[in-house]
Amino acid sequence: MESGNRHTIADLVADRWGDHRPGLWCEGRVLTHHEVAAGAAARAALLADLLPAGAHIGVLLDNTPEYPLWLSAAALARVAVAGVNPTRRGPELARDILHTECRILVTERAHLPLLTGLELPCGSGRVRLLVTDSPEYDDLLAPYADARPDPSRVDPADRLLLYFTSGSTGAPKAALCSQGRLAAAGRSLADQFAVRPDDVHYVCMPMFHGNAVIADWAPALAAGAGVALRRRFSASRFLADVRRYRATYFTYVGRAVQYVLATEERPDDRDNPLRLGFGTEAGAVDAAAFERRFGVRLVEGYGSSEGGAAIQWRPGTPRGAVGPATPGLVVLHPETHTECPPAVLDPAGRLLNGGEAIGELVNRGPNPFEGYWHNPAAEAERRHDGGYWTGDLFYRDADGFLYFAGRADDRLRVDGENLAAAMIENILARYEGAVAVAVYAVPDPVTGDQVMAAVAGDFEARAFAAFLLAQPDLGTKMAPRFVRVVERMPVTATNKIHRAALRTAGFACADPVWWRPPGEDGYRRLTDEDKGGLVAEYRQHGREKLLTG
Repeated sequence: MESGNRHTIADLVADRWGDHRPGLWCEGRVLTHHEVAAGAAARAALLADLLPAGAHIGVLLDNTPEYPLWLSAAALARVAVAGVNPTRRGPELARDILHTECRILVTERAHLPLLTGLELPCGSGRVRLLVTDSPEYDDLLAPYADARPDPSRVDPADRLLLYFTSGSTGAPKAALCSQGRLAAAGRSLADQFAVRPDDVHYVCMPMFHGNAVIADWAPALAAGAGVALRRRFSASRFLADVRRYRATYFTYVGRAVQYVLATEERPDDRDNPLRLGFGTEAGAVDAAAFERRFGVRLVEGYGSSEGGAAIQWRPGTPRGAVGPATPGLVVLHPETHTECPPAVLDPAGRLLNGGEAIGELVNRGPNPFEGYWHNPAAEAERRHDGGYWTGDLFYRDADGFLYFAGRADDRLRVDGENLAAAMIENILARYEGAVAVAVYAVPDPVTGDQVMAAVAGDFEARAFAAFLLAQPDLGTKMAPRFVRVVERMPVTATNKIHRAALRTAGFACADPVWWRPPGEDGYRRLTDEDKGGLVAEYRQHGREKLLTG
């Protein structure tokens, strides 16, 4: 069954009916493309009997075959899916389910303890649970085994996804994504990366997050490629999975690439079928190391989860850049809202005028941002002054190429100067002993912020201080006041650095901290006596309440 225009995810699901090639792999289980389409049709028929079109269901699952089956089923049934994060707990988890008005929650027995004791009212009853690894679930689906996928009543504007995004503060926001937008994104990425029907996409990032669905599953669906699922990301199993499933493409976010690089190197690492990795936040140093070791190019892409702005890599993009600015994309100063001057780069590509060149990426052109579920205040933060404000920091070189410089929430203000945490991280990542680096703000005793860094790896205070002095692009305000040495960087469920936890702990954490007292170039261990003196200084200036650690 071939749809005429493939404008919806439902069309793409129905296209696979009659395609008996292997199409979905997970933990020894293999489904053909036809079996996936048939399974989606059965679940869609069940949904049609349980819910009206336009209703919402929650999916609280690891990356099992049931996840893409329910995404596909929801598309056919004109129902929307809220991806529920299994690392959330208690009232926060209940809030996510209730905020998105889920009438059904699809889950598995492993996650049932998370729901114990939660109040989940729905109308006059409770949110209905469908437990995918239970006999009752199989019995519920059995009457619909002969259903066929029918996309004829589906409209591109039908809401399909409510996926949670969050900044450094506040409850997660549920961004909306229609069938048309997701299908268009899938087709665009499939075209950009020349995805073929014989490709296999390795989905190891969690499917409750937009990266796995928009950048991995959707382009595979658009091209008729296969999908191999990893229940939860595992750096130690990454290469074995890639070889087992003959995977050619994968996506990543945050520190996933770094964790793979931290595994034991072997002489045959380049013996793998991968041709491309696509994601964000790998960093130029790790991307180059990944390509050297595995023979696989990593493409750093950019697309705000909400769909408000996108940058597409193209051949000729300089190393470290995301891609060229398209009409409407501008970099604006955070305070004056005027366009930032072009970046000045040295021959090694190091940024020399970050204070002037770095600003927030704003899209003044057309964009498919579809809003947040019941959150007009959050929408107003994104849409104002004639543009879509991404909340991300960038700089633009003289040739119009854009470079990611971090989240606007991660901006520091040191002695009246705005600094981007990501730019300092890129410099500190050159330190030979560093396996992972995170830079974040801690309050200054008088005003503004001080720079603090967390370093995983080998840290030697004198060598680190000498390293800093040798970096030509390290501005006078960029050197960390405090350095926290950690065994492993704290991360979120999507493998992004848990900056909120680092900021909250500050220098009063349990890990060893070195600091550079005012007027000194070297670092020494922060003692309890030092902490007491710092707290007294904060108290003297009425800023002790800012110390949350």
